[in-house]
Amino acid sequence: MGRPDKKAKKRGIRRLFTWKKILGTLFAFCLIGMGALYTVYLLVPVPSANAEATMQSNIYQYSNGKILARTGEINREIVDLEKIPLPVQRAFVAAENKTFYKDNGVDIKGTTRAAWNTLTGKGKQGGSTITQQYVKNFYLSQDQTATRKLKEMVIAVKVDEEMSKPDILAGYINTSYYGRSAYGIQAAARSYYGTDAAKLTTAQGAYLASLLQAPNQYDWTSASATGRKLVEERWNYVLDNMVEMGWLPAAERAGLKFPVPREPKPLPGMEGQTGYIVEAANQELMRQGVSEEDIKAGGWTITLNIDEGKQKDLVAAVDKELEAKLDRKGDKKDATVQAGATSVDPKTGAVVAMYGGVGATEHWMSNATRRDFQPASTFKPIVLASAVDNRSTTQDGREIGLGTVYNGDSKRPVVGSKIPYAPENEDDYSYGPVSVQRATDKSINAVYAQMIVDVGEEKTKKTALSLGMKDGQDFDPTPAMALGTMGASTLDMAGAYATLDNHGVKVTPALVKTAQHRDRQVETVRQTGEQVISRRAADTVTRAMQGVVDNGSGFRAAGDYEAAGKTGTSENNRSAWFVGYTPELVTAVALFGEDTSGKIAEQVTLTDTIQPGRANGGRVPAQIWGAYTERALNGGSDAEFDLETGGYDSGRDTEPTATGSPTATDEPTQEPTSTATTPPARTTTAPTPPTTAPTTAPPTPTEDPATTPPPTQEPTREPTNTATVQPPDPEVPDSGGDQGVLPPSRTTQQPR
Repeated sequence: MGRPDKKAKKRGIRRLFTWKKILGTLFAFCLIGMGALYTVYLLVPVPSANAEATMQSNIYQYSNGKILARTGEINREIVDLEKIPLPVQRAFVAAENKTFYKDNGVDIKGTTRAAWNTLTGKGKQGGSTITQQYVKNFYLSQDQTATRKLKEMVIAVKVDEEMSKPDILAGYINTSYYGRSAYGIQAAARSYYGTDAAKLTTAQGAYLASLLQAPNQYDWTSASATGRKLVEERWNYVLDNMVEMGWLPAAERAGLKFPVPREPKPLPGMEGQTGYIVEAANQELMRQGVSEEDIKAGGWTITLNIDEGKQKDLVAAVDKELEAKLDRKGDKKDATVQAGATSVDPKTGAVVAMYGGVGATEHWMSNATRRDFQPASTFKPIVLASAVDNRSTTQDGREIGLGTVYNGDSKRPVVGSKIPYAPENEDDYSYGPVSVQRATDKSINAVYAQMIVDVGEEKTKKTALSLGMKDGQDFDPTPAMALGTMGASTLDMAGAYATLDNHGVKVTPALVKTAQHRDRQVETVRQTGEQVISRRAADTVTRAMQGVVDNGSGFRAAGDYEAAGKTGTSENNRSAWFVGYTPELVTAVALFGEDTSGKIAEQVTLTDTIQPGRANGGRVPAQIWGAYTERALNGGSDAEFDLETGGYDSGRDTEPTATGSPTATDEPTQEPTSTATTPPARTTTAPTPPTTAPTTAPPTPTEDPATTPPPTQEPTREPTNTATVQPPDPEVPDSGGDQGVLPPSRTTQQPR
């Protein structure tokens, strides 16, 4: 009896959901949807052009409110489509919208695909036609909202009905943003290739068309390795599409080479340090989530942390200690010397001064923020910080502190490393047993190469990143990393040392104090944060670097203030550094050797430029640092470091002796004691270069049993005849002793 009831129930459900009723319902919904779309079509007019033609300026202010710069005028010149070569026109169509000449302004299939890819996590996809992008640029805004997208589609259909395809294409090419403050193809052609749009080649046109997808990321001169790879792939994609569509012969396509753009030129008003500071501020805002297009659209009031007085002090110090001694126009070697510096308040993280180079209109790449040169031995204090923070021990179990004794012989094989490594000390000098303090004072490569193995390369890398060094992909986990083989900027190093100065509490340098717009306010960088390494580690490193200034390679930086710092000179003397701090101020100064006479900038040696021989970190960089610090501190300071080392600095002033070790007169002494450039000493410390070594034996072992090589492996030390020993600087020799075996020098184009 129950079975017929079930059949009757099913027949009742089927009567409610028949195919005819379902199809009818769908058809009704389609009609309603079409009606709604038609209503929207009628109600949404084609608006007037947006306000981009009357863009506001951006105002950049010093920390005291005084205006540094006013920027924001549009760099655009409209050109007729007839003046743009046909292959270049077609490159834009091939890049963005292959159905452009056939569609009605909207590509439903492309839009649906883009939406699906976005929803399924395959990355954001545009899906917009050239007509839609022209509508967005000319009539609407860059807002990523559903309402704006719907308006864009409706207006695109109307524009497609009212305008010809050539006019739409011309509007699109002339309104698009190409990066480098260039709006429109004419400005882009001049900025990237120094030519008019009418003279662009097919390869150049394909590059400019590729740029539109990500102008900032795809600018070759400032792009990362990933960015360069992506834009080359995009360029090849455009050309392949042109071949597919019959617009470019395959044989011609095969012969095309990627057209590397020229170095960018700044807009007027960006002379001197202004251009460097404005660009660095913009980059910082972009890291905070503000798009480049938003910045270029104008209307921002950006207050910087730059202290007007300290900025002038820094420029004056570089002018006095470097520029006044160079003949840039008459001497090709002098012309290769580049200087960069960043100064930070360690308590707040504020970037109070920045030096990017001779001037943004002469050398657009900022030497303050570039990361293509190596920091060399200025990385050694980070190795020591990691050792103390991790309570690391030597190979035979002795805890590492400033009094710990290591074998300081040149070319001594590192023990415990999977990678064979035997770094050379400066001038191949062998020290025998030596304390960590003295190894820091004298920048002894053999000691620090062993120390990083004792600590662990990965642990050291972790410490470096926590202190604020940025480019972690550039850290090779090898013993050579102890000698600063990664890339770093003066901004990076100032931030890392500021964290050490701040007792291990993270300091993130910030150039932007506030950024306000009539529509929004940006949350600026959090300048100080959590404890990233222990106070005992940070303070022990500070204690060690006080020795560098008082008695070591950094003695030229000493003055009427308490200071800690470290020198560094990279392989073949391509860069020379001094990074140091007082209780109130942290400053990183660097010199770079760079030949910009060709199309591509090339790293070159600093040897025989600013002075005969090596231009190491203990000379001009330390002198610039000292001159600036003295000015910035109004002649000096009574502030002292408040250090809590936890006993890790014990034994730092007591040196071991060993039979057969070189005498004090054999030891490298940076500069003869008669040098007249030594600055006035603080009343508490005399910063004169040492000529003798203490001989009192420390309580720790006088040899490093686990790490001393067998006698047959130990290199012959320098002769003890003082008359034949040249007193060099305690820096790296041209043979690469400060960095060991490294890859060939990088050849780079100058990014912004």
